[in-house]
Amino acid sequence: MDRDISSLRREYNRDGLLEKDLDDNPVVQFDHWFQDSLKAGLKDANAMSLSTTGENNRPSSRIVLLKEFDEQGFVFFTNYRSRKGSEIEANFFGALLFYWSELERQVRIEGSIDKVNRDISESYFHSRPVESQLGAVASEQSQMLKNREELESKYQELKKKYEGREIPCPDFWGGYRLRPDRIEFWQGRPSRLHDRFEYIREGDRWIHRRLYP
Repeated sequence: MDRDISSLRREYNRDGLLEKDLDDNPVVQFDHWFQDSLKAGLKDANAMSLSTTGENNRPSSRIVLLKEFDEQGFVFFTNYRSRKGSEIEANFFGALLFYWSELERQVRIEGSIDKVNRDISESYFHSRPVESQLGAVASEQSQMLKNREELESKYQELKKKYEGREIPCPDFWGGYRLRPDRIEFWQGRPSRLHDRFEYIREGDRWIHRRLYP
């Protein structure tokens, strides 16, 4: 295979990001940008790349969905026995990345990860469509699967078992919260002279500074 992709590029011309327009609190600033992505009608605006490392120090990334955020951190839900769950157990530091291509923006978030309160996990689990609840119970996420039929058969068995009944939230499924200590905002600009601002947590306050692109 011989493909030259070196010429693939585009110019960024939408907006700039000036320090006077930044909020002192990066979570508030994130909320401004997140609301912009929703108003723009972006698909999967809450999709984010989650990067973790395990005992072997090899990083791995995957897309997960942001389900809640506030001053305490950014929440997502998953199978605790998945690869990401095993890596978080081995190394509780992780990173999130949002990329809103249409707005020419990205946000990088780094910090420590811990499990949310069990009540939060159960409440969110039961707010999901029944099909999603069944899927979470049926999937031994990240484990080897013999074939598609095995998964679908397990799903149908669970569907029959819980017909007309509440599906209990399994103990191997729930939420994580990434508690940030570093957040960076990137706005694309022409000639690759992008705007970048980094927030660093110092005790109970945040400081920010402009970075070279």
